[in-house]
Amino acid sequence: MEGIITLKVSEKLNLINKEIFTACERVGRQADSVKIVAVTKYVSNERTQEAVDAGLIHLGENRPEGFKEKRDAVSGNVKWHFIGSLQSRKVKNVINEIDVLHSLDRMSLAKEIQKRADQKIDCFLQVNVSGEEQKHGLSPENAAQFVEELANYDKINVIGLMTMAPLTEDEEVIRSCFKQLAVLRDSIAAKNLQHAPCTELSMGMSNDFTIAIEEGATYIRIGSSLVGE
Repeated sequence: MEGIITLKVSEKLNLINKEIFTACERVGRQADSVKIVAVTKYVSNERTQEAVDAGLIHLGENRPEGFKEKRDAVSGNVKWHFIGSLQSRKVKNVINEIDVLHSLDRMSLAKEIQKRADQKIDCFLQVNVSGEEQKHGLSPENAAQFVEELANYDKINVIGLMTMAPLTEDEEVIRSCFKQLAVLRDSIAAKNLQHAPCTELSMGMSNDFTIAIEEGATYIRIGSSLVGE
C-alpha cells in the first residue's frame, strides 16, 4: 500500500537498544546484561535473515510447523529459542533443532525431552505468575518442587524462569508479576542445584520490556516492534 514505510530491522533495533540502555540506566544495570530474543514466528525467512544481518543472534519461534524450514533457510551465528508451548508428541521434531526452550512446565514434557534430546538442553521453566486460566505454566507455589524433581534428568539444564505478564495498561500489575518471578528465581538459585543454576529471567515483550528490564529481565522477547507482524 502506498504511503506506508516499513523500517528496516536495523533501524528498529537501534530504537529498541536506546530504550534498553535507558531502562538499564534507571536501575543501575549494564545494557549488555539484557539479551534480545527476536520473535520471528510471524515473519518471512527473508525478514528473519534481515534480523540476523542486523546483528541479532537470538531468534524465537513458537510453532514446530515450518520451524525446521526456517532454520535451514537462515544463515549466520544464530541461537534458536523455542518460546511457545510444546506438545510432548512434537518434542522429537524440535528438541534437537533448538538451543533454548522457554516453556518447560510439566513432567510429561521433561520426560520426553530426556528421551529425545541428543545433548543437554538449556531450559526456562514457564511460570504462570498471573494465575490466568488461559496461560500455560507452573504455579509459583509448585515451581521449586518441580525443579527438585528434575535432578535426575541429565538432558535438562534449568537456566532460569519465564513468564508473561497480563495484557493490561496497569503498570503496577505488570511490575508485580515480574517482581514475583525475580524473587522466585532468586530462591531457586540460592539452592545451588547443579542441574538448575537458574540465573536467568525471560520476561518482557514489545509492550512491557522496559518494566521487565527494571525488574531484572536478562532475556526479553521482542516481536512486532522489532521485526514486524
